[in-house]
Amino acid sequence: MSVQNIKLGVAPINWTNDDLPELGAENTFEQCISEMALAGFEGCEVGNKYPRDTEVLKKALNLRNLRIANQWFSYELTTKSLQENVVEFNKLLDFLGAMGCTIVGGGETGNSCQGKPVPVFEGKGMLHSAADWKKYGKNMNELGKIASDRGFKLSFHHHMGTIIQTIEETDKFLENTNPDYVFLNYDCGHFYFAGEDPVTALKKYISRVGHVHLKDIRPKVLQQVHDEKWSFLTAVKNGVFTVPGDVEGCINFPALFSILQENSYKGWAIVEAEQDPAKANPLEYALIARNYIKKNLGI
Repeated sequence: MSVQNIKLGVAPINWTNDDLPELGAENTFEQCISEMALAGFEGCEVGNKYPRDTEVLKKALNLRNLRIANQWFSYELTTKSLQENVVEFNKLLDFLGAMGCTIVGGGETGNSCQGKPVPVFEGKGMLHSAADWKKYGKNMNELGKIASDRGFKLSFHHHMGTIIQTIEETDKFLENTNPDYVFLNYDCGHFYFAGEDPVTALKKYISRVGHVHLKDIRPKVLQQVHDEKWSFLTAVKNGVFTVPGDVEGCINFPALFSILQENSYKGWAIVEAEQDPAKANPLEYALIARNYIKKNLGI
């Protein structure tokens, strides 16, 4: 068993939230990446406060010995044409390529309720027929081939409030996409949120996993999401997510770490647990996660 090929990073959404800009509005880009480095991470994803000038961004990251691991892309294949998606996709690949990044992530945001004030368990869009899934998979394959031809691995994020949340939906997605071009951005927190066992999911999909997000769930808050019919963003603001190592969490991370080790997973593992920074100090929680992962995974 080996962890030598696992790189550990953290997401800026723990400091400044892309979907809820008021969360962490007071935190600067420089504070964010400085605290990432101080906590002991070697990479990060891209947030809304990151400069888009690649030379400026490279200098800031190099000073802190950090590198870019991935960036979210909002696929809109259910609401826009493939060509419209291709144009925006290539723009992001241009940026990420300049930063030396080889992973492009993201999930389907067309027909999504993740950013809307509707109950997250009631408002998601659906692909209803086999033909719908086949068409969606074909279009994702096109984007995946573009990514592959340019030296990237497209790692698609199953996500609450979107068309792909559950194991059943993830099965259909993977069955209708080419394993040479389309991989999974596995997220244990989103699988638990969807009512699935994250350990079962990782065992099932490990051969298709191209990128990993590590976050935990506060089960008491998740129960409130169900009982009070909260939206996804209301759940986030109220702390449904937390980091690995938080005593309020419930996910079996040692079992997940064992699966990654036993299957010689090669790639990034990113701590990504969006919380309200006013309630959960980002540096404090980054250190909780970093120390827990070092103790339990050895990196």
